[in-house]
Amino acid sequence: MTGLAVLGGTFDPVHYGHLRPAEEIRQVLGVDEVLLIPAGQPPHRGLPRSNPEHRLAMTELAAACHPPFRVLDWEVRKQSPSYAVETLSRLRTEQGDIPIAFILGRDAFLRFDTWHRWREILDLVHLVVACRPGWAGPELPEILKQETQKREFQDATDMMQRAAGGIFFQDVTGLAISSTQIRELLCQGRSPRFLLPGAVLDYIERQGLYRTAGPASGG
Repeated sequence: MTGLAVLGGTFDPVHYGHLRPAEEIRQVLGVDEVLLIPAGQPPHRGLPRSNPEHRLAMTELAAACHPPFRVLDWEVRKQSPSYAVETLSRLRTEQGDIPIAFILGRDAFLRFDTWHRWREILDLVHLVVACRPGWAGPELPEILKQETQKREFQDATDMMQRAAGGIFFQDVTGLAISSTQIRELLCQGRSPRFLLPGAVLDYIERQGLYRTAGPASGG
């Protein structure tokens, strides 16, 4: 194996806005596998609309469509909040010194310095920041600018010669899809087909998920 990419999220539900960027980044990095990790109790946002078991099942259905994708249930099985640093530390112990790239969106990276023990994450893995082409958001906080200046790679292949410590920005296909949008469509009795894998939509319909309005959990 040449390395791993990791994508975490509430996946409430998982959709092509998660899956397509992950696949594009997998190819750019030249890794064999992307690990999808549904959050159990995410500390940075409200509780997801569907329970961890449903979100795990939907993510597994999405991953089953594409062999390079695999699902880890570690955070879903925890009885405490899901902190990325703990999951990535466990993954590093399990995987040894192979390159591991942690994927996050640019909006999440803007807040990365608020994450629990965020500096430790930078020494456990590489960060790959998925950027929508033409996205003009706020500037990075100064502390993240400094870390980026020290750690940024311009070439993904060069970065993946090391196990961890790099930051890489990658443009990805801009898919205007969100879990909130999908939940709202379902609540209105409208179909979100082609915004997410058919097997995931079939599961949602069988289980009667998202038929009523509720608090947004993002994604």
